[in-house]
Amino acid sequence: QEHLVESGGGLVQPGGSLRLSCAASSSIFVMFDMAWWRQAPGKQREWVARVTKSGSTNYADSVKGRFTISRDNAKMVMYLQMNNLNPEDTAVYYCHALNKWGQGTLVTVSS
Repeated sequence: QEHLVESGGGLVQPGGSLRLSCAASSSIFVMFDMAWWRQAPGKQREWVARVTKSGSTNYADSVKGRFTISRDNAKMVMYLQMNNLNPEDTAVYYCHALNKWGQGTLVTVSS
C-alpha cells in the first residue's frame, strides 16, 4: 500500500533553517501534485505549499519568500526548505499526495 514518510523536523532557534523530506513508497506519487500542510497546537491543519508533477510551485502567504518546496521524482522524495523560521512556524508538518497523509514531523521554533 502506498504511503508517505516525513523526516527532518526538530528544534530550531528563531531565524534558523530546517529541511523537511517526504519519502514516497511508490513511484505512482510522481504522477501527482504533492503538498505540505501543517498543524499548530490548538489550530486547524493549514496548507503550506504545493508542487505539481512538473515542478510548478505555490505557497501560502505566511511562508512565501521563506520556504521552498521541491521534488526529486527519480528519488520519489519531496522537500521543504524552511528559512528564517519564527515561533509561529511551530507545528507538525505533513506531506500529502494521492489522498494519502504522512505521519507528520514536528518542527519547534524556540529560543
